[in-house]
Amino acid sequence: MPKIYTDKNVLDASLERFEIMFNETDNMYLSVSGGKDSSIMLQLCAKVARKLNKKFSVLYIDLEAQYRHTIEHVEELMECTKDVVEKFYWCCLPLSLRNAVSVIQPKWICWDKNDMHKWVRKMPNYKCVINENNYPKEWTWFECGMEFEDFILHFAEWFNQTHSGITSTGVGIRSNESLNRFRTIISKTKTKYKNYNWTTQIKLGAKFLNVYNFYPLYDWETGDDWGAVSKLNLKYNYIYELMYKNGVSIHQQRLCQPYGDDQRNGLDQFRALEPETWEKVLNRVHGVNFGNIYCRTSLLGNIKSEKPFNMTWQQYAVFLLESLGLYAPELRDHYVKKIKTFIKWYEDKEGISLDKIPDTADKKLESSKKIASWRRIARAIEKNDFWMGRLSFGQTKSDVEKMFELKKKYKNLIYGKDTDSKPLKRIAEELNRR
Repeated sequence: MPKIYTDKNVLDASLERFEIMFNETDNMYLSVSGGKDSSIMLQLCAKVARKLNKKFSVLYIDLEAQYRHTIEHVEELMECTKDVVEKFYWCCLPLSLRNAVSVIQPKWICWDKNDMHKWVRKMPNYKCVINENNYPKEWTWFECGMEFEDFILHFAEWFNQTHSGITSTGVGIRSNESLNRFRTIISKTKTKYKNYNWTTQIKLGAKFLNVYNFYPLYDWETGDDWGAVSKLNLKYNYIYELMYKNGVSIHQQRLCQPYGDDQRNGLDQFRALEPETWEKVLNRVHGVNFGNIYCRTSLLGNIKSEKPFNMTWQQYAVFLLESLGLYAPELRDHYVKKIKTFIKWYEDKEGISLDKIPDTADKKLESSKKIASWRRIARAIEKNDFWMGRLSFGQTKSDVEKMFELKKKYKNLIYGKDTDSKPLKRIAEELNRR
């Protein structure tokens, strides 16, 4: 569609912007994510580079917990642009990222060697891959666990110092995707390159760098993206087609990281689109593999979680209950009632008040149910046995009635196959037959 302030369509306007980047700056690289915008940006930039006989570099930060289709798409982008890409920086580094699915681990570190056994994917072995073992010696600024945003800024400074002059960085954002992106474009306080509104000079702390972010697709709309893919026969990430088949509008499709602020959609999306990746994503960080909570598979079956080393068993027990309350407050209240009865029994019979219950006790005594401890309580919640047998409770008529009530509300969330308790399995199967 033609823009309001010129008679050019967005495609021609973006091609002109790439020419400005090549002709008016000394060197350039594109930040690519594997999403539709950065993918189109890269392929259009390559088209202009061939026309002008120019070359550029690409920065791709691999966050480990990625769709398989995204990785395959980045591979094909690398292959189809290798004639004009001078250097492809495929970074698999331990960077600190947002983890909005857990109150106990607000950050997680991708490609962390300490969690290698939990990695969602194996480390890629391409020659261009930069990891913790082979990153350039001059990257004295890099450290394990540094913030993603800090890495972006330090890389920009290093690239500019290595190549000298003025560096242009291609960023594939569109102003109509979010208010923040729109503000980035229209800001009157930012420093621009030659007064182009679609550029922003990068600052590292209080220091301005000789690096400018260029937004060549800033005025595109979603329809323009897919129109370009169709008319120009561009390569695209197949995950978007799966999203569309799964009922996600082209205007709502996002390559959101699974543990970000929109984590419910992110995790559910992984489950629907790439189930083989989904399970690995769930097991990757603390707080996520409450498969029951975030992916809503069943009210029964073990809660697969780990107590963080910096939490007491009492804190962990409270966290488990709070997490259960996010999706089934009735189940949480059911367990709280049982735990209160358990504590009161020890107070009345053994003279052990609430503040005297130890965090841990002899494991043999705990397993034989002969002593109270917060570890025993937490393990009982983890077991997610509706009868709370680990706290010496048995099946009661009121418990069965409570399960019938839950079945009415959570119709598809009680399955006998999800528990190893024979009495519970029998009741759950009976409920499903009814």
